Amino acid sequence: MNRRRLNSRLRIQVLGLLILMGMCALGLKLWWIQVAHGAEWTAQLRGSSQVTVRIPSVRGEIKDRNGLTLVQNRASYEVDFYLPEMVKGYRERLGTPPLTEYRAIISGMPKDQKEPDIIKIVNDGIIPRLNDLDLARDYNASKLQRHYRNNTEVPFSYIKDIDFPTMAKFSEHDVGLPGVDIAIKPVRSYVYGALAAHVLGYVGAPDDIDKEEAKKFTFYQGDVEGKSNVEKSADEYLRGKPGVRYLRRNAKGTIDGILREDPPQQGANVYLTIDARIQAIAEEALRSVGRGAAVVVDPNNGDILAMASVPSFDPNTFVPSIKAKDWEVLQKDETNPLVNRAVSAFPPGSTFKLITSLAGLRRGLAKTKFTCYGGVSYGDHYFQCWVSEKHYTHGTLTLADAIKVSCNAFFYQYGNAAGIDSIDRVGELLGLGQPSGLNLAGEQPGVLPGPDWMRIHYPQERWSQAYTANVSIGQGYDLCTPLQMAMAYSVVANGGTSYYPRLVKKVSNQDGTPARDENSKIAVPEEPKVHADFRSEISPTDMELERRGFWKVVNEDGGTGGRARLSNVQVAGKTGTAQATYHGRQDTIAWFVCWAPFEQPKYTIAVMVQGGEHGGSVAGPIAQRILERSLALDEGKLDLQVAWLAPARKANAFQMLKDVSYRDSGLGLGGGDEENADASQSANVQMAGAGGAPDVEPEADSRGQVRRRGAVPAARAVPVATPRPRNFFERLFGARRQPTPPPQPPPTRRRGTR
Repeated sequence: MNRRRLNSRLRIQVLGLLILMGMCALGLKLWWIQVAHGAEWTAQLRGSSQVTVRIPSVRGEIKDRNGLTLVQNRASYEVDFYLPEMVKGYRERLGTPPLTEYRAIISGMPKDQKEPDIIKIVNDGIIPRLNDLDLARDYNASKLQRHYRNNTEVPFSYIKDIDFPTMAKFSEHDVGLPGVDIAIKPVRSYVYGALAAHVLGYVGAPDDIDKEEAKKFTFYQGDVEGKSNVEKSADEYLRGKPGVRYLRRNAKGTIDGILREDPPQQGANVYLTIDARIQAIAEEALRSVGRGAAVVVDPNNGDILAMASVPSFDPNTFVPSIKAKDWEVLQKDETNPLVNRAVSAFPPGSTFKLITSLAGLRRGLAKTKFTCYGGVSYGDHYFQCWVSEKHYTHGTLTLADAIKVSCNAFFYQYGNAAGIDSIDRVGELLGLGQPSGLNLAGEQPGVLPGPDWMRIHYPQERWSQAYTANVSIGQGYDLCTPLQMAMAYSVVANGGTSYYPRLVKKVSNQDGTPARDENSKIAVPEEPKVHADFRSEISPTDMELERRGFWKVVNEDGGTGGRARLSNVQVAGKTGTAQATYHGRQDTIAWFVCWAPFEQPKYTIAVMVQGGEHGGSVAGPIAQRILERSLALDEGKLDLQVAWLAPARKANAFQMLKDVSYRDSGLGLGGGDEENADASQSANVQMAGAGGAPDVEPEADSRGQVRRRGAVPAARAVPVATPRPRNFFERLFGARRQPTPPPQPPPTRRRGTR
């Protein structure tokens, strides 16, 4: 008995000693944490209680020259998955997350790596709850896994641009899932649909994420970037400054509120030289053909007033991302609707005779006459004039009359008299064979052939008079864009000044001040930029002689451009027809380039049609339509309201066109002989690129298929019950612990219940 009491007393003493030692250790530990290292732990506590989210910047608007908004922003609601939060929530609720293996390259060597199976986590822990609320959607599981592996800090967009009913459901019900959030993001809105689509371009997700910037935030929501055309070329000004949202994380690790927010700042507004009304006129006129382009330029300063290309597309299709099936349709379309034909290069045909004429005037050939006998021989090749097929000749001609009737035989001789060096020099001063500087997607420089060019591209060949003869009439290797031809004809229209084309008029910050570049200079100078001045080389008398030749083309009987004549305004211009090849397909290119009014020009217009039989009967009426309505607009006789446009597309886009007419136009005031293209001379077309790869939304795959409510429910993850560890007293006194009951299965939910 006494021994038993002694053992009990000893146990109590040992217990008291242990309690005293524990209290001392606890006090020492508290002192160590709160006093010795208090500042360090306080700093860490503050950092862990705050979550930072980068808010995407808001892009500036794109407007026309009159301030009409063409591109703006709208609010887009989307459901985002914050994947690290999901993994953390799964670990807290269900234990160790499932893992998956993948092959990675580590230090140049392949190695098997493990990572949480984010697909299983989403399918087992997130989708069932969303399915209960009828909010689950199919998704691409492979994209989700890649996103988690490569862009962990960036939210995964589960549902983009959700509709109002879906938004209302999310607002009505508390989803209560870790890592699921509704985000409001600004996305682009192209107000008038396909209007000026090839000028405006489109945006998409960035190709790369700035990892250094991403490290500054808990979660990173990146900006969209311009992928083509103005959206890309003016991207540095359109981009605004991102904001930051500071969120509060509670002791359980979940986010329960917003501490504060620094809102994003909107980027600068870009004002184009485009006049949306003239752009609408050009696009309406051009839709009479299946494949073509039209450019309207102010010849007095180089401002581009309109640039249209058909077929076209709606850039809203790319917002916020384009479906994979829609992107595939655009890419497989043989008519290339994404290509801007206004900056694609085609054989110019007889429209090139303007360049040959200027080259001869520089060499003093203004009064030189040449005779057309139906053709000219150079070496062993006989170059025919197009009238030889009609069994007559043009006879002896001056420069103005040769322009009027577009005599090939005259220009064969005239070009060789001027010399290829002079032709190439004039072409260079007019911007041929070189990019325009507008930075439009995939713009082609064209080809300005000559001896130096041939030594590079065809070193086995030697330049000869035969090659010069071909170049002189815009055949052979000659390639020009509609934009280049519009700028070239503007030089003769204004009397000799060659301007660089200009597409952006100004860039203004949101407070109205001019935007500046990295060197603190105004981003877009107000003054037009001069490329060359021909007035120092060509006298006003000689220049007027050439101008008169282009006037005769339209206004005198026998001219090839009579179909572009107007009753109350004098028009000057030039037709052209050429043979071309693209991907093995033979094509006929119809041209008409003109300006009006003749004495005091306001507009220079270049029209190019692929598949047009003749420039005068196909391209001429389109140019006449644009001129007629643009001049009526200036006079207040046309009340035009810019409206939304659907993409232009013709079912028979490759059918040869013999004639273009409009029911409500004053067409038919004049006619003219039609020149034919030389079928033996065919150049390869240089089509412009389509722009950068957009943000393509892939189709749902098998693991991303969601079983809707009413189907057999997928098995959900069940928390695994682990044995309860013995406490201190049980270990000390040897108490027996109770067996752990097995885990109960979740209750079966009846179909249709909440």
